[in-house]
Amino acid sequence: MILQALTEYYRTLEQQGRIAAPGWGPVKASFALCIDAGGTLRQVSSIQIEQIRGKKRVLAPQIMQLPAPVKRTVGVAANFLCDNSSYMLGDDDKGRPERARQCFESCKALHEQVLGEVDSDAARAVVAFFRKWKPEDVRRNPALAESLEEILSGSNLVFRTEAGYAHEDPAVRRAWEAHYNAAGDGPQGICLVTGERGSVESIHPAIKNVAGAQSSGAALVSFNAPAFCSYGKQQNFNAPTGKYAAFAYTAALNRLLADREHVYRVGDATVVCWARGGGDFYQSLFGWAVMGQPEPAYDESELRGMVKQLCRGQAVEFHAERLDPEMDFYILGLSPNAARLSVRFFLRNTFGGFLRNVQAHQERLRIVRPAFDKFEELPIWKLLGETVNANTRDKAASPILAGELLRAVLNDARYPATLLNGVTLRIRAEREVTRGRAAILKAYYLKNPHPDIPKEVLTVALNEEASNVPYTLGRIFSVLEAIQSAANPGINATIKDKYFNSAAATPAVIFPLLINLAQKHLKKLRSGSAGLAVTYDKQLTQLLSRLGEQFPARMNLPQQGAFQLGYYHQTQARYQNKEEN
Repeated sequence: MILQALTEYYRTLEQQGRIAAPGWGPVKASFALCIDAGGTLRQVSSIQIEQIRGKKRVLAPQIMQLPAPVKRTVGVAANFLCDNSSYMLGDDDKGRPERARQCFESCKALHEQVLGEVDSDAARAVVAFFRKWKPEDVRRNPALAESLEEILSGSNLVFRTEAGYAHEDPAVRRAWEAHYNAAGDGPQGICLVTGERGSVESIHPAIKNVAGAQSSGAALVSFNAPAFCSYGKQQNFNAPTGKYAAFAYTAALNRLLADREHVYRVGDATVVCWARGGGDFYQSLFGWAVMGQPEPAYDESELRGMVKQLCRGQAVEFHAERLDPEMDFYILGLSPNAARLSVRFFLRNTFGGFLRNVQAHQERLRIVRPAFDKFEELPIWKLLGETVNANTRDKAASPILAGELLRAVLNDARYPATLLNGVTLRIRAEREVTRGRAAILKAYYLKNPHPDIPKEVLTVALNEEASNVPYTLGRIFSVLEAIQSAANPGINATIKDKYFNSAAATPAVIFPLLINLAQKHLKKLRSGSAGLAVTYDKQLTQLLSRLGEQFPARMNLPQQGAFQLGYYHQTQARYQNKEEN
């Protein structure tokens, strides 16, 4: 399914002229070997471009559309018209001259095979270069002297003739495409992606730019051990993929991964998304709606309006592109695993379907927020941050939780229990119920209902009418804390710091102590702020009257969640009243 979707995406981009044809792809190159018509190396010129990295200007390789490179393993495999010095010159800085000579001979054989009969000045010049070049002369050649160290370190080289780059010559391009599309010597079979019969690709091209994977690229489809093989088949013949499909899906995926504006990190997963029709602005709106990525061209109200329209099944104009809510949309999460990639998740729905699921999630999260909190909605990364110790050096959330949470949101499925556990641990450790943690508690129990935490407590703001005992106890605790703070302004540690967790777990033990303490605080408060003392005393009395004759001996995890929500709601209501007054 993944490969089919990516191959279809490639076809769409190819039809739109937005991606290289089969056999071609973006390759980084640093130097041009300038050769004359007879194949003699006259000059080496840098083709690197200036880039700003931080506060510095640095030279970086230029990305050019060149013949698609091969996937290298431990063997010798040459690329056409662009490669490192081992293949193009027969020398490098790795201290293995015999292997470098083998690489050069392989590269020479490839170019003679492809260009040997081509009627073109550029083709004849390249073939002549390989026939007369001597690897032992590399370190003595004056044309290489200026940049020799960088060239030998592994920089990619291309050919430039008197008429221009060799890979831009029409006859050379036709020769390469004919060679690339020719049936291989390997077994023939039915491609599992396209359903067409043809040569099966034994080694698929590498996938690049996945965070944590090898910089040279990693394999998405790979069989290299007997345990993974069946029926005596070797390598990728165990999952036969035609040459076109192998190139197409890797080209499409590498294009998505190279677009850094639309690549997201969720835990250890690198996440990309795409619309079947190829519109890039689907990705932009998804990035804002789901990942909290800024969208400077529109204000928040405009974007929310667009999302609502799409959720209702209405198309919208976004950056002069029509976004169709019925457009098929795909989301792929990849994680590194040595030289291979693991698929964390692959989700498919209509674009509008995904947005409806996200909006339902945001509605469940909606809760009264402090005045200082500028987030209208809580993106995924902020929710994950609520499960992490703010004082730890590593601020990353559990990668497993990150993937599970994103899947739950996008599929409108039950939230993972690890999300609740993570938030509960942070509340207990820090004795702090933030807006994000309260929102998670509310959303979790709305989606994952439990009889011990009724919907009457899962509200946006304070529910004055709620009769739930744990919720009422949380409200009482907030009032008790306020009484203590009013009686002792500037106090370093409140009852929350000492008793919050035990009050939520064993109220029968703690609350009599706290209420007795509150009476002493109220007595002190009456001498200085009699009106405030009366207000707090009335609140406390009203709330205590809703309880039975005795406090619960113990409260389970859902009941503690209701307690924490009651505390949060009551505290925010008090702050709002202060702001209004």
